[in-house]
Amino acid sequence: MTATSEKSALLIGASRGLGYALVEEYLNRGWRVVATERGRSKLHELAETAGERLEIEMVDINKPADVDALRERLAAKEFDLLFVNAGVKNDDRETIADVSTEEFVRVMVTNALSPMRVVESFHDLVRATGIVAVMSSGQGSIANNQNGGYEVYRGSKAALNMFMRSFAARHRDDQRTLQVLAPGWVRTDMGGPKARLDIQGSIPNLINTIEAHAGEPGLQYLDYLGRTVPW
Repeated sequence: MTATSEKSALLIGASRGLGYALVEEYLNRGWRVVATERGRSKLHELAETAGERLEIEMVDINKPADVDALRERLAAKEFDLLFVNAGVKNDDRETIADVSTEEFVRVMVTNALSPMRVVESFHDLVRATGIVAVMSSGQGSIANNQNGGYEVYRGSKAALNMFMRSFAARHRDDQRTLQVLAPGWVRTDMGGPKARLDIQGSIPNLINTIEAHAGEPGLQYLDYLGRTVPW
């Protein structure tokens, strides 16, 4: 693995929305970033000004062969942060009673299974003092679900949280920081125009939270303001 005096991040799922904003913010903070896209995206516009500090890789995390190929390409690198950002949702009006099997599987695979496959494949590229983080949601909190709604999406993020708990249990002697993060309800293509936060209200604060808890071993479920979210 190569060493560098600059901090480095591997940001998975960074072609738009919150993922793209993460890339922008980390570059602004002087980090080196490897960012992934599924198809050509506006990440390449960032590369024109970021130069060598931004590397762009293509991967569809729902395709294990793509993940394996990316892992092989990045085998010589070492990162301070691995952040896996993935999220889709079904029709907001669908309950578990009427969602189709195909749609249920699509959401669960994209939001829970595939991010964890990335964590399993890439966590050993993260330094012993580094951070492994996944983008969850406040809606993944079972304790906070008092009103229902968004049932399949909630379930997928709760599953992601549980899988991270299992990962942490299997690596309980690991001193790295593990984070399950809730960015808030943000106005993006997925969050919609009625969301409470804009990206600038979320992502810089979310990164501040990540950095504030760096060096703390074990798993934490935190929102963008650093508050602990009930499991």
